[in-house]
Amino acid sequence: MVYQLTRGVPAKVLEQEGLGAYYSDHDHAVYPVSASGVPFTAAYIQSKGDPIADLHEDLAAEQKARATYENLISLADDPDVIDPLRFLREREVVHFQRFGEALRIVEEKLADKKFYISKPY
Repeated sequence: MVYQLTRGVPAKVLEQEGLGAYYSDHDHAVYPVSASGVPFTAAYIQSKGDPIADLHEDLAAEQKARATYENLISLADDPDVIDPLRFLREREVVHFQRFGEALRIVEEKLADKKFYISKPY
């Protein structure tokens, strides 16, 4: 989407719109950065090794992504931008629901009474 919106835009226009530094480093290529220009890093991906904690982290990530798409939708006025953003927002909602189901299953499994089978003598 970013590439489509910037394809063919002259460097001078990108610079006037505050994208000069981005263009200098990346031309018209897509390079994942936050709105403030901080590059994506694997440090954003959290994992504790505890299924309950990790699933809660996943749930939070999906809600943060949904909120970001909602913010982008509110800033846009082009239907060709808004429609894919709506699709992506709905995808985050579905992911949130699936992670919620997984959390419920894990919590039920962990609550099961443990039993062990041994060979009879």
